[in-house]
Amino acid sequence: MPSVFDGTAIGWAIAVVVAVPILLVVLTEVIGLLRRRRSPAVKPLLLLRNWVVPVGGLVGLLVFATRSEDDLVWPRIVATVFGFLVILLLLSALNVALFATAERGTWRERVPTIFVEIGRLLLVVIGLGFLFQQVWGADVEGLITALGVTSIVIGLALQNAAGGIVSGLLVLFEQPFRQGDWIETGGATGRVVEVNWRALHIDTGSGLQIIPNAKLADASFMNLSRPPGPFTAVVTAVFDPGTPPHAVTAVLRQVAEDLPARVPGGEITVTNGGGGAWEVSIPLDSPVNADEARSTFRSWLWYAARRRGLALDKIASDATADRRELEHAVDASARSLHLDETLRDTVIDGAHLERFGAGEVLLRAGSTAGPLSLVVDGRVLFTSPDAEPVGVAAERGEWIGTSTLTREPAATTATALTVTTVLVLPLALADRLLRARPALAAELSADADRRREARPSV
Repeated sequence: MPSVFDGTAIGWAIAVVVAVPILLVVLTEVIGLLRRRRSPAVKPLLLLRNWVVPVGGLVGLLVFATRSEDDLVWPRIVATVFGFLVILLLLSALNVALFATAERGTWRERVPTIFVEIGRLLLVVIGLGFLFQQVWGADVEGLITALGVTSIVIGLALQNAAGGIVSGLLVLFEQPFRQGDWIETGGATGRVVEVNWRALHIDTGSGLQIIPNAKLADASFMNLSRPPGPFTAVVTAVFDPGTPPHAVTAVLRQVAEDLPARVPGGEITVTNGGGGAWEVSIPLDSPVNADEARSTFRSWLWYAARRRGLALDKIASDATADRRELEHAVDASARSLHLDETLRDTVIDGAHLERFGAGEVLLRAGSTAGPLSLVVDGRVLFTSPDAEPVGVAAERGEWIGTSTLTREPAATTATALTVTTVLVLPLALADRLLRARPALAAELSADADRRREARPSV
């Protein structure tokens, strides 16, 4: 061991004292440059500057100042700390080189965090064993043998649990889903909120369901978020087999196109399964809207099928009941229609009732052909083409489609706020009423002028 008074030792000590400050200054400048570039290499360089270099310099000074073997306790302690810091530095640099700079889609980016942590732990254990063997002369081989035997015993005792953990780790390494994806497995559908080494956590909307990774490894599941793009919701419907296919296709497609969650421009597919069974594929913006879209579609389809006289679920409407409801609606609207007994029978014979579900469109802006409708029950909101609310919602006794009497395009879109029933007057019937009741014509003209003035200027 060199003495402190040895010329060589003094030279090395002077070199250490001079080199450490210079190296610290250089590292500080490099760290500042990389920090401005937001480089992940800043973290290992900070460890190098703040700990490795100063402790390494201290090790050098203590070693060169040691006079005998009896004075090696403190140098060995400091050397052990220095060696541990070097191990951490190498692991940090390896992490930056392999994973922190990994490009999206590469195998380095797909490696689960737990794999990285396990590998880091093994490297730390191996590095510490080598360090204690070199600095303290420890018998590492005996310790490794004991650990090997112990691990075999533990593995046999916990083979079932260990098998589940290994299966979970394999699922994590493959990464068939990510946090935020929507998956369907085991009768449960939900969004992935957490993925760890033991289990998968999905939010089903009615609670948090925990699915062990080992179960996923042995079963099949569907990732609804891959491939990326619109999610397709499939809805089935059954009509009377005697219904013309073109009529069923038209109503199914129209209802699907009006759904709020539908991707604009997405292709809607209608398939005839035979025997009155139909299947509709609707492109949605997200799987989160699938259940709500299916429910809305089925509700709107019921109203749309009744309006067109189609037997949904092979159940036709009751003509007698419909006639009674029509007579009741006409009697309740007699004052708004300025009816007498003769005109009452005329309206009952020529008009009909239509019902719309909440959110359905009764009249679209820009349409020029359409009947005149009177709100019998419910509320209707009028919006301009740019979706700006116009005036107040129409309620019972108010008119819809007054612009069609003058063959002008509708200035607003009428949307049902609640389940709405309207009395529909075909144009021929409406013209006959207006000729017979000039007061009604004046009211409709005033209503059209009011709606036109309420429309915002573009």
